[in-house]
Amino acid sequence: MTQVERTPRTDSSERSFRGLAARVSLGRRFTPPSTEFLMIASTALLLTVFGVVMVLSATSAMAVADGQNPLDGALRQGVFAVIGIPLMFVISRSPIAFLKKMAWPALFGAVALQMLVFTPLGIEDGGNRNWIKIAGFQLQPSEFLKLALAVWIGYVLLRKQTMLNTWHQVFIPVVPVSALAIGTVLAGKDLGTAMVLVLVLLGCLFFSGVKLRLFIIPVILGVLSVLALALTSEDRMRRITAVCTDMSAYTDNCYQSIHGMWGMATGGIFGVGLGNSQEKYGWLPAAGNDFIFAIVGEELGLIGCLIVLALFAIFAVGVFHIIRKTRDPFIRVAAGGITVWIVGQAILNIGVVIGIFPVMGVPLPFMSQGGTALLAVLIACGVLLAFARTLPAAERGKVSQ
Repeated sequence: MTQVERTPRTDSSERSFRGLAARVSLGRRFTPPSTEFLMIASTALLLTVFGVVMVLSATSAMAVADGQNPLDGALRQGVFAVIGIPLMFVISRSPIAFLKKMAWPALFGAVALQMLVFTPLGIEDGGNRNWIKIAGFQLQPSEFLKLALAVWIGYVLLRKQTMLNTWHQVFIPVVPVSALAIGTVLAGKDLGTAMVLVLVLLGCLFFSGVKLRLFIIPVILGVLSVLALALTSEDRMRRITAVCTDMSAYTDNCYQSIHGMWGMATGGIFGVGLGNSQEKYGWLPAAGNDFIFAIVGEELGLIGCLIVLALFAIFAVGVFHIIRKTRDPFIRVAAGGITVWIVGQAILNIGVVIGIFPVMGVPLPFMSQGGTALLAVLIACGVLLAFARTLPAAERGKVSQ
């Protein structure tokens, strides 16, 4: 009789517990995202949409002149945006443990994909062999290598967290493996992408807390590689040594740089209006690609340029908050490497457009025409959003496993 009386109470307790667990689980699903999540996601979306609009404006004129559909460039960019944006949010749900497990496979896969450029699938353009063509689609594997390298270095340095004061523990295997990965890009003579990969390596080392004296070997190796590739190429030396301050000497070496600056100067403060650029009518090479920021400056003026710069700044602030708040070394290092890649590449691209750096063929993240580059950046943002989801746990003193 006593046992019969206990059973209802037990069942009632179990039902109450299950109901409580269900409410807690449902509450977690509807927990509002962190401020960092919103900053990264919103700036990525705004820059991507802004980029598709500017690609349409920059490419439509020459498409019409060539007898093509003026929407072709924007449609191709839009397809990758439609694929990449949902993929970004799907990846943002990934557990950190899963991202850690994918570090080695992602690096091997990215290097294997990069090696395809040296097969009959490879395409050479402008002296660089850094593209492949599969089923009618042209891809740039090195874009995925940037993300894979950042995640892999974060995972390796996580395993060596207590040994980062010893130079050989930092050096092996991070520097040799990174050098081999970067070497596959250098073999295709793409110096601009190789420089970005070197920045990713140095950024990861910096955010891992490695002592500055241990940077000497990677920096020396990076500088020597860049110098060797520059000195052995007549075309690169021509671009590096060109002085483009004389606007009357706009032929040959300075043609693209000066037309980019002319476009920026023509825009003034408010621009000539969206779609009204003159430089895109065949005057400015790569108007939709590496020099799209010049079209932004011409059509939308200083105001448009400042908006783009502000969006990148908000993006960087969001990621740096993640780096500052997290207690997981993997998140800190990988997020630092990804940020150095995206923000550093944006600085390099804009520096080229305004004449600070020589032309190096580095696209503007989110905005330049190029489906592979856009897809890789959106996937990287998905990884950053996954990191941002761990912040409430990190702030309670928990480290994601």
